[in-house]
Amino acid sequence: MRRALVTGATGGLGLALVAALGDAGYAIRATGRRVIPMGAEFVPADLTNPAAMPALVAGIDVVFHAAALSSPWGKAAAFQAINVEATKTLLAAARETGCQNFVFISTPSIYAEPRDRLRLTEASPVAKTFANAYAATKYAAECLVLAANAPGFATTALRPRALVGPDDTVLLPRLLRLARRGWFPLFNGGRALIELTDVRDAAAAAIAADKHRHATAGRAFNISGGTPQTVRETLESVFAAFRLRPKFFNLPYAPAAGVLRAVEFFAARLPGRPEPPATVYSIGALAFSQTFDLSAARRTLHWAPCFTPQAAIARAAAERGHAAL
Repeated sequence: MRRALVTGATGGLGLALVAALGDAGYAIRATGRRVIPMGAEFVPADLTNPAAMPALVAGIDVVFHAAALSSPWGKAAAFQAINVEATKTLLAAARETGCQNFVFISTPSIYAEPRDRLRLTEASPVAKTFANAYAATKYAAECLVLAANAPGFATTALRPRALVGPDDTVLLPRLLRLARRGWFPLFNGGRALIELTDVRDAAAAAIAADKHRHATAGRAFNISGGTPQTVRETLESVFAAFRLRPKFFNLPYAPAAGVLRAVEFFAARLPGRPEPPATVYSIGALAFSQTFDLSAARRTLHWAPCFTPQAAIARAAAERGHAAL
């Protein structure tokens, strides 16, 4: 029986990974912000504490590293500590204790720029300037992971786009929080294309990266639901599933981004650095297209998305309940 460690096991993708690994017959050790009652061995651990890492990875065959500070806002030092330094420490401990494979959950935010980017491949250049500290530190961590690939210790990075699931704490809560005010802004008429990804598809891609580790070693793969939809269509599906009817109104991107830069400047200087209601990065995700060519994942991982955006949204709405958001 293959032994797996899942970090970030209480996040949306982490929970999906634990469930999928259990179905696939893995013995699972998990760590996260709270205990998960899913048959996994739960080990509380501070990933920023190097002394805790050897015991966490002892006896593990494959690490699925999904833990991260995932937010469009926060202190740069916090992103560096969690996304880069903790990954470096966990990576070293896994290698030193004889782990065979390390699957890192990266992000396609590394491509994000204020322009449309269509049919991105793994060879497409990352952004000239990263949109925020999250993207910058995730790319730094991804580079560390891929550079550690060596005989007997395979490393792979996956970049899943716009994850949707019942335990999402990033995408849906922010959309719904704004929609509950009764209005929602559209940029460029909501015509930008987005590819939502069901967490179950992302979890399946991670397991495929372990199954085919000799072929995926040292490589990164873009992962998405593979079904481009306009932002407006996507938002309408989300709000209908959660029984919300906000009024859409159009805003020009450039002036809105200028205002938000000023808002971010002042918010960063307030006590506690409160997160603004929107950031330049978040409106850019709604204003500009980002779609993917999944050929590499299909060919090397032998993986393809199984769930439509509508199925992902419907499951998220049905299983998490309206009150939870």
